[in-house]
Amino acid sequence: MKIGIVCYPTFGGSGVVATELGKALASNGHQIHFITYSQPARLDFFSENLYYHEVAISQYPLFDYAPYETALASKLVDVVRFEKLDLLHVHYAIPHASVAFLAKQILKTYGIHIPVITTLHGTDITLVGKDKSFSPVVTFSINQSDGVTTVSQNLKEQTLEYFDIDKNIQVIPNFIDLERFHNKKREHFKKAIAPQNERILVHTSNFRKVKHTNDVIRIFKQVNDKIPSKLLMVGDGPERRNAEELSRQLEIDSDVRFLGKQDAIEEILSVSDLFLMPSGSESFGLAALEAMACEVPVISSNTGGLPELNVEGFSGFLSDVGDVDDMAKNAIYILEDEARLEEFKKNAFTRAQDFEISKILPMYENYYQQIIDELKNA
Repeated sequence: MKIGIVCYPTFGGSGVVATELGKALASNGHQIHFITYSQPARLDFFSENLYYHEVAISQYPLFDYAPYETALASKLVDVVRFEKLDLLHVHYAIPHASVAFLAKQILKTYGIHIPVITTLHGTDITLVGKDKSFSPVVTFSINQSDGVTTVSQNLKEQTLEYFDIDKNIQVIPNFIDLERFHNKKREHFKKAIAPQNERILVHTSNFRKVKHTNDVIRIFKQVNDKIPSKLLMVGDGPERRNAEELSRQLEIDSDVRFLGKQDAIEEILSVSDLFLMPSGSESFGLAALEAMACEVPVISSNTGGLPELNVEGFSGFLSDVGDVDDMAKNAIYILEDEARLEEFKKNAFTRAQDFEISKILPMYENYYQQIIDELKNA
């Protein structure tokens, strides 16, 4: 198949999933065309089946804000027409689903009828999409898509609750490439971070309020009071400064390292003992899955799709959002006993194998073919 993929090219979950999906599809023999405003961060190797089409945005002085949606729609029309695509797969509803609808209507004037699949990733529904200024467009765009997927059962339920959707929604979970994400045994690196064999805890996110990064610091404080530990904070965002300040107020800043954005996150996860994800909302928890693939058990909140990923008492533990004391107690329980920690590490990897990309990719391929056939037979 010739497939166009529209996504945000950043390190956010939707962009990562879209890019890794495209790469896997290309490796499976499909021709994949990425269409976005800059090269996706994870589009990091050459393949004869991978193409990238940059959306050029006009800087005409009339506009206070560059009209990206119009430029993207025009680019979609161009790529579909001249690359003869079979399908468009757009990730994140806003604005990609509505742009795809516009492009589809324009393509009809050329006698081209292309199916569009929209994948909902989380905040496009749970935060942005619920905004009254976006809600009518989001609802319309989802209903006008030929196929709709969500990354968890919970997100499907929230979509149906928040919006008047008349489309069937297919749940296809996020996935992991175990060839990249696995424990790499970096003992020299671990020794540099924890010279006295301290436990290493890790958190990765975009440091937005919804990630509860201050809770990460508070959990670590309780753990460190009982078990000598180090905390690695990976990522950047608006809440980083608050988290840094809190670590100083709690006098644990010497044991907390803020590493900023990192490409080789699997290297950091490979030296870690425990992953902290106390988020206020997670549609799936891709960062937690990456940790589990590297044999790192997870202490998380029980919100959104996390209970579908993190198995209580097996790959880690789940607590109510904001329950720092319970999360710290569970973290200490895992970390205080070496044999218990090793068992949780083994279990975390076992759970990650359920989401290996080779198991998820056929779900997308079969769904693509189903939607293409339905449009042909309509």
